[in-house]
Amino acid sequence: MKPYKYLTLITALYITMQLVSDITAGKIISLWGIPVSVTVLFFPITYIFADLLTEVYGFARARSVVWTVLLASVIAGVLYQVAVYLPPAVGFDANAAYSRVLGSIPRILLGGWIAVWVGGILNDYVLAKMKVWSKGKHLWARTIGSTAVGEFANTALFYTIALYAVLPNNLLISSIISGWLIKVAVETIFTPLTYWVVAKLKIAEGEDHYDRDTNFNPLIITAPVAGK
Repeated sequence: MKPYKYLTLITALYITMQLVSDITAGKIISLWGIPVSVTVLFFPITYIFADLLTEVYGFARARSVVWTVLLASVIAGVLYQVAVYLPPAVGFDANAAYSRVLGSIPRILLGGWIAVWVGGILNDYVLAKMKVWSKGKHLWARTIGSTAVGEFANTALFYTIALYAVLPNNLLISSIISGWLIKVAVETIFTPLTYWVVAKLKIAEGEDHYDRDTNFNPLIITAPVAGK
């Protein structure tokens, strides 16, 4: 049995980017006149980490990391709400700012968690299947194709669960489409870097997993023993 050198690091970076996205999602910026969350610029990086995990280590380990990311997001979300509802100390005058940034209504939290899990699992499943079908060729098609599927599910679920009946339907649909397209564009821009990292990682880990006999049940939480 061999331990992997970079699996833990990639997992930690994946969790970090998810938690950063959770806390900054409320910041709205304008891209080409379209109001979108600032997270469209860096949330797609979580999908790059997911692609690395699936491409190199296989679906089972990537699936386990998705569950880990979801758990971290849930714990952080709950603690953010605890921080909001605890009464501030006398003389602390920044409580309103903390409450505005950290406070979320339950449907937004729930929408985010469902979107993270479904989008992550779909991304990993599509990439794993495409790798087998293509016999390991055309990495760009796998990374972009899987991201297109996963990010669409993520974006559509989040906006629908969190903002249906809050935003007008036409604005809701346009926000889903524009957010999805921007996220896929970010993934596409990073494709050359993804190629380079995947190549280096496969050599460093001595691993290039093909999911020919994998159990794709998304509800399995544990990963196989490293090196097996």
